[in-house]
This record gives sequence, structure tokens and C-alpha cells, in this order.
Amino acid sequence: GSAGSQPMRRFTCVTLSTQKVDIRSLVNYEKQHVPVNAVMFITAKGFKICVSPEQRWVQAAIKKIDQKRSRK
Repeated sequence: GSAGSQPMRRFTCVTLSTQKVDIRSLVNYEKQHVPVNAVMFITAKGFKICVSPEQRWVQAAIKKIDQKRSRK
């Protein structure tokens, strides 16, 4: 098999959390499309939280993280 057939990610979102997370505790995110469409947020403590990208607070959190990244 080719190297491309092996999943490189150690963690993928399968189920999505419906709870809102404190945006200030989020340090990074990854967008994911397989097996579900999701955004995986990574907190300052290293926790990974999977959420639906359709939620309004998720969009706000992504913007905030992008702004932090561009300031560095």
C-alpha cells in the first residue's frame, strides 16, 4: 500500500461535543472533513474538543485564534 492510505492523524473527531467551550482556553484548532465534518479545538492544557463548525461560537473562536496567530 501507499503511504497515503495510512491515516497520519493520531486523533480524529468521531463524535461532536455540543457544549460551549471557554474561547480563552483555546490555543489551536484543526479543521477535519473525515469521518465527520468538524473543528477540533486544542486547549492550553492539551485537551482536544471536537465541535460542529456550524455553531456560531465556533466561528468566533476560530477568528480569535487566527488573530492571535497573525500577531506572532
